[in-house]
Amino acid sequence: MNATAMAQHSIEAAPLKPVEQTLFGRFMLPDTSEHPCQVNGITIDGATFITPQAAAEGLPIVAYLEELGRIEATTAEPVEGGFKVTFSLTGARRDRLEQRLRWLVQKQKGGSIEDRRHTRYEPKDSRSQITMPDGREYPCEVIDISLSGAAIKVDVMPSLGTNLLLGKMRGRVVRYLENGVGIEFIKPLEKGQLSEHVG
Repeated sequence: MNATAMAQHSIEAAPLKPVEQTLFGRFMLPDTSEHPCQVNGITIDGATFITPQAAAEGLPIVAYLEELGRIEATTAEPVEGGFKVTFSLTGARRDRLEQRLRWLVQKQKGGSIEDRRHTRYEPKDSRSQITMPDGREYPCEVIDISLSGAAIKVDVMPSLGTNLLLGKMRGRVVRYLENGVGIEFIKPLEKGQLSEHVG
């Protein structure tokens, strides 16, 4: 077993703890209205949504959370500043969420293998665009960029794993941010290519 596999095995073997960090995201109510939220104390079974939007108990909602992506949930009891939600995931979807939560817990300890592999820089010109697989183009703002990827602010929210173009660079969506997505480049940039963007 190589070092990466051993590290992953040790992550999976440990009991799953609640994620302490606050995640940002948005959720959609049954009436299709969307609202921003901050998510605290997330576990495999539920979380607390901090949001000014009130919601009755027992409503099915769909949330898009940074680092975790799309999650289906049910609203539960109200709390100060928001409400609790419960997850009723089963099978592969529950397994994927558990793996992602374990990754986040490990990331809090500074032990993430993939976290911040390269230094990120603010681009000299943040204006760019993304091109979706079907050819649709959307303007975006590049928040930061590195040899391996970029964080962008964009009005659309592609699914995790979506392949797209950021300008002329091929990448895929790997995480959600508060107001955009994180992209990992298919082929890391050369330092000379990066210098063209960061000045």
